[in-house]
Amino acid sequence: MMKKIYLVILSIITLSTSCMDNFLDTQSPSVPSDENLFESTALTKAALMGIYAKMTETYMYGQKLCVNWQGVSDVEVGSYAFKTSEYRAINSDHAAENFYDNSYNTTTKWETLYSFVESATTVIDGIRGSSLLNSPEERDEMRTYLGEALALKALGYFELIRYWGDVPFKAEAASSDLSNVYKGKVDRDIIYEHIIADLKEAITYLPWMGEGSYTVERMNKGFVKGLLAKVALFAGGWSIRDSNTFPELDLEHHPDIQEMGGYFVGRSKNWEEYYKLAAEQCAEIMNDPDNPHSLDPSFENIWKTVNHLDYNSYNENLFEVAFGEGQNGDIGSIAGYSLYSGVFNTNRGMGGSGYAATTMYYFYSFNPADTRRDVTCVFQDYRNVEGKNKEVMSCNPLGVPCGKWRWYWMTDNYMKVRFPQATSRIATGINWILMRYSDIYLMFAEAQNALTGPDALNEKAKMSPRQALEKVRERAFGAGSPEVTDYDADFFTAIVNERAWEFACENIRRQDLSRWGLLGKKIEAMKEALCFMYDSTQPVNIFGKIYQPDDFPKKVYYKYKDQNNEEYIDMASINFYEDQGVSDPPSGYYSCNWIPMLIARDKDGYLNEEINKNYASTIANILVCGSGLNASYDYSALLGKLRWGTEAQAESIKYPVGNGVCDYRHLYAIYYEDIFESQGKLSNAYGFK
Repeated sequence: MMKKIYLVILSIITLSTSCMDNFLDTQSPSVPSDENLFESTALTKAALMGIYAKMTETYMYGQKLCVNWQGVSDVEVGSYAFKTSEYRAINSDHAAENFYDNSYNTTTKWETLYSFVESATTVIDGIRGSSLLNSPEERDEMRTYLGEALALKALGYFELIRYWGDVPFKAEAASSDLSNVYKGKVDRDIIYEHIIADLKEAITYLPWMGEGSYTVERMNKGFVKGLLAKVALFAGGWSIRDSNTFPELDLEHHPDIQEMGGYFVGRSKNWEEYYKLAAEQCAEIMNDPDNPHSLDPSFENIWKTVNHLDYNSYNENLFEVAFGEGQNGDIGSIAGYSLYSGVFNTNRGMGGSGYAATTMYYFYSFNPADTRRDVTCVFQDYRNVEGKNKEVMSCNPLGVPCGKWRWYWMTDNYMKVRFPQATSRIATGINWILMRYSDIYLMFAEAQNALTGPDALNEKAKMSPRQALEKVRERAFGAGSPEVTDYDADFFTAIVNERAWEFACENIRRQDLSRWGLLGKKIEAMKEALCFMYDSTQPVNIFGKIYQPDDFPKKVYYKYKDQNNEEYIDMASINFYEDQGVSDPPSGYYSCNWIPMLIARDKDGYLNEEINKNYASTIANILVCGSGLNASYDYSALLGKLRWGTEAQAESIKYPVGNGVCDYRHLYAIYYEDIFESQGKLSNAYGFK
């Protein structure tokens, strides 16, 4: 059982190091009531643990930063991604799915993140001012705490930049006279330099995971070096910039994304320096003899252990946000394998495709031999059917639950004691993994490839980018398998694809695509492919793989592992890639209609000669997905390729798409309340009205 130390500590202490409730409040920020707070290592540690505990709140990794705000990519979708109803919702988390939002959105405010960074900053300033920092007896311990606080602060600001872009920033804790509280937005490149400096300092103080009391639930050297690498890739990557607020910006402009109204997609002209830093940090981890991390040989085991609240014995995970069973954490409850209400005599279900799910497009992007496919994508629901608990295939191409979280991997205590009593959501206690060791290999491969190409040997890492990529693929396919070396000839494209297969539903993909300048392009590629899959008349391009219409079965047939006890489906029995040529299931098999049968074919499997009433609405639902990202959209060419494109066009024009202002928006706006409280020093930007 994982050690959930921070929640216990938080429950027994209330310290004045907790920050102000809102970074921009007019109330006086918190000031330590005890001047000697940081003259005690015990109290300093307690203050630090309070910061960790804040990470479990709903508006951090308790829900929003791990599930709700994943948004739409070519991998992840949410419950409102493919719906013409509420597709332009601007005052709820649906904004994350389709990139619509406004300044009055109060459900996703940034105040918890600012509370988090303010708390960390207060601890940093307190430790720096403590006499114990120079004490021979306590110096090392206090330096370690300082390293943790620096890393936590850096993580908080990093999340703020990734969701809001340029944000208010201050290096020091809030003063009691409010003189440094009202801050306008600061150019993110300046903030990145502060983050990088803090992380570099933190690394010098922090131990490796496993040293002393430093578990995977505390900031440690491996994770912080990995975080520094990730920050560097984002600092050197593409992002939308606001030349209205920052007219002096001297950046490289994206060659393909349109500049509009003072907004453009740009990156630092010295991006190579950031990539060098990223490659260096990853290489140092990989070749350090004290590095305790390695790849778990089983991709599935990563998720079995974290679901069961166990440590990963291979130290695959560099850092996990610590949750407490029955206390906090929504992972597994609101995302994952779908368990229907009524099973186990409960009034609650769990999992499903409501918050973080994927699609058939993503499923068919995999090589069938990739072991990650069936761990990540699950089509089976677990429900009560005529008094029998069993799996049943759910054939929804636009909402495939993510199988990384499954009820039967969870603890017996949760499933036998807590969950059966649930009338509302009960926290699972499953930790949220912020970084895995495979990310180190793939970040190294990406950064070093950009600098030297795929085959140049990095002396510090003792491997090339290609070898690092294939290290991850070896786990997916097995060492020596021909598939390990069978990937896109363009090495950068191979990295883009590999990260999709490795990290689905871990709140990584949308952010990756953003920094590559590929977010809009990849979303549109997914939408076009889905339209063609449903239309059943056009070749379909999925991650460079070309499928013909007949490559998708009209029906999928499945059987149970034990035909005398029909509970769990034999996933190897399903004909995902070939049509059986029969309308009725073979003996011992069950069936459900697959993509071509859902809207474009009749009961005998032939293309409908008359428009199916579901066809036009389905195409319209696909086209509104993620459509708030760009200023405008023109789907006339795509619709012209469809068998019933005219009917689909007539339905689609009912639902206006595009934000009308600029391309490539950040996920959220700067909120009206924040602008007001900043006394006019903040202004709205990035195309939000």
